Amino acid sequence: MTTRSARRTTTRRMLQATGVGAAALLTLSACGSSDSGSGASDADSSGSSSNGKKLSGTVNVFAAASLKESFEKLGKQFEKEHPGTKVTFNFGGSDSLAAGITGGAPADVFAAASPKTMKTVTDAGDAEGKPSTFVRNQLEIATLPGNPHKVSSLKDLTKPGQKVVLCAKEVPCGAAAQTALTASKLKLTPVSYEQDVKSALTKVELKEADAAVVYKTDVHAAGDKVEGVEFPESKDAINDYPIAPLKKAPNAEAAKAFIELVTSADGQKALTDAGFLKP
Repeated sequence: MTTRSARRTTTRRMLQATGVGAAALLTLSACGSSDSGSGASDADSSGSSSNGKKLSGTVNVFAAASLKESFEKLGKQFEKEHPGTKVTFNFGGSDSLAAGITGGAPADVFAAASPKTMKTVTDAGDAEGKPSTFVRNQLEIATLPGNPHKVSSLKDLTKPGQKVVLCAKEVPCGAAAQTALTASKLKLTPVSYEQDVKSALTKVELKEADAAVVYKTDVHAAGDKVEGVEFPESKDAINDYPIAPLKKAPNAEAAKAFIELVTSADGQKALTDAGFLKP
């Protein structure tokens, strides 16, 4: 009896041990499957949008001319992060870009240099959702290298003989310049009005003008081709830059992803490094 009892006890213990071992194996197997699935998920998310959909195709971005250098840099980053995509840009005066969009030009994203020009697009019902301000920009005087005319203030631009260029009044940089001039109670007759800020700056770079009122970011981008002069009235004319995906965007998912990059920490760093102000 004792021997049989001992055998039954030994058998029961062996079965229990076997059960524990099997349970452990099942647990390890489950963990392995979970880890494997997680790795696959991570791999699948590479090059995808926030909703997990893989992005492809062209993203056509209409953007204010002052965003050129920063957006081109972010465009290359976007293409690297999303293989199979291509970012194309149409840079120009915000008012002209807005007119193009409302006129039916195919575009995915609009980044304007002022809320007023963005409003043209939103009022026409062409923006998808509410635009968000992603950066701000401040004016600066661009002079010839070495500042040979000793320009130190906005008032100096009104001196006889000074060849000064402004952006057109309907363009955000031109409207901001007019605001600054009004705030300082100054009147200035430029030798020309340009349709975007890059065109105004080019006049100085080519020595066709002595100075231009542009954005700090443009002076920064020009390097040693011009010299920048700050003026206090510029604080009265800081422009907010709104961005929005467009309702008829041919590539809506990629449009949203590009805006996510622009507003991300990486995007904001690229923009502030270029001289833009945080929103």
